[in-house]
Amino acid sequence: MVVERDSFFIRKKASGKKRKAEDGKAKVRKKFNQQVNEEISSDSETERSVEHKKQVDDSLEIEETAQEKKLRLAKLYLEQLQQEEEEKAEEEQIESDLIGGRLEEDVLKQKGKLKRLIAKDYLPPDASEIRLLRGHQLAITCLVLSPDDEHVFSASKDCSIIKWDIASGKKIHTIHGERKGTDSQHTRHTMHILSMAISSDGKYLATGDRNKLILIWNAATCQHLHTFKGHKGAVAGLSFRKGTHQLYSASLDRSVKVWNVDQNAYIETLFGHQDAITGLDSLSRECCVTSGGRDRTVRIWKIVEEAQLVFHGHESSIDCIQLINEEYMVSGADDGSLALWTVTKKKPLVTVKAAHGIQGDPGIEQPNWITSVTALLNSDLVASGSHNSQIRLWKCGEGFKQLEPLFDIPVVGFVNCLKFSNFGDFLVAGVGQEHRLGRWWRLKDAKNGIYIIPLKKRQSKQQLGDSK
Repeated sequence: MVVERDSFFIRKKASGKKRKAEDGKAKVRKKFNQQVNEEISSDSETERSVEHKKQVDDSLEIEETAQEKKLRLAKLYLEQLQQEEEEKAEEEQIESDLIGGRLEEDVLKQKGKLKRLIAKDYLPPDASEIRLLRGHQLAITCLVLSPDDEHVFSASKDCSIIKWDIASGKKIHTIHGERKGTDSQHTRHTMHILSMAISSDGKYLATGDRNKLILIWNAATCQHLHTFKGHKGAVAGLSFRKGTHQLYSASLDRSVKVWNVDQNAYIETLFGHQDAITGLDSLSRECCVTSGGRDRTVRIWKIVEEAQLVFHGHESSIDCIQLINEEYMVSGADDGSLALWTVTKKKPLVTVKAAHGIQGDPGIEQPNWITSVTALLNSDLVASGSHNSQIRLWKCGEGFKQLEPLFDIPVVGFVNCLKFSNFGDFLVAGVGQEHRLGRWWRLKDAKNGIYIIPLKKRQSKQQLGDSK
């Protein structure tokens, strides 16, 4: 009997739960119907009375048959599909344009004719963000950046080489110089280092000095690998041909030499300049460009053809030169002039005289020397250095037929070398109390060191929209 009573109460309880569940379902159905009716009704119907709204909803339900409902939903579905297809086509067009732009850029880059017009977007850096790295005892004469922009190698008149970490500003490795006349006892520089180059794969580092030597180093470990001998004067310029381990060297002995670093081999010597060669640069083609000092010529050496092109334009000693791409180059002279060239014309496209101003008392004024130049590869951005406490950035304007000043960066001392990072987000300057090629005068207030200068850009409208 007890069991039966328990089962009775259980059944009663279960039936009560069942009724509650059914009531809950009914409420859900009712609520759902209300929501459906609200969605079907227009905004204007909300202002009517509840009773009138119910009548209209009922009439709509009666008027729209199942077939009509299917047709309406099918039309909505087709409209949605059409909208999605239009959006997809627009995205594909944008992507196609981007790919086309990249392909065009790659073709121009391979031909050495790429000109990215980005100089207008640059803004003056904040002085508080500029960093000074100190480690050399004498003036910095040359520097290079690793291909990944993570390290900078610098050399000095104190015969030392330092490898720096750009992010932290710390020294990674130091190769100290030795006393003059002790070359046979070790494999280090014993006289002023004047030139430096790094291969495009970051494997080899080359340095040249006043002792007529070129030393080859492992860029990762800073271990000495080989020494090239052959020049009869100081080695003032070095450059690796991009994508290879072919090395070009220029000397105050007026010659250019070609070396194969992989095989530790000398290839050939090129003659033509009538005075000491002060600067050298090269890119991917098998040729290099040099500045001939007081012979006031710029020369392009075509290695395979065994020919040279001679350019005239400066009125005084040409102390530095840099390629912008395979078609354009920029040079600076000690008469204060800055020149922009194209390989198709023997005269400069434009020459800016007294590009860094004039110094001296009235009547005996002299232009400030251009001591270094650099360019952001394949772009219209150029920088020049002097001893007037300024680095000046320039824009190549009007089809690369003008040089327009953008802004100045204050730096005290001789700006002996300049390099843009590969992505153009910072500029590195090697500064000293003396000029890299001589000791005509000394700026006592200057600090021998490397300046890391972050560069800011204007945000485009698209970037501003993304940031919002």
